[in-house]
Amino acid sequence: MSTVKDKGGLLRITLTKSPIGYSYRQKRTVSALGLRRMHQAVEKEDTPVIRGMIAKVRHLVTVEEVKEQ
Repeated sequence: MSTVKDKGGLLRITLTKSPIGYSYRQKRTVSALGLRRMHQAVEKEDTPVIRGMIAKVRHLVTVEEVKEQ
């Protein structure tokens, strides 16, 4: 089983724009990322699946890499 270090770390994803007025699929993608409210941030593993989800809603979120402590 792979660990977070094997995949390249964590990403902090923040919802910066409301998905209201966007397609149902984009709203569902934001929800699948675990974002419910504006300016809420979640940390997810840096995987190709998560990167693809971020790419579909890149106009609604900001992404930053979390450094290991």
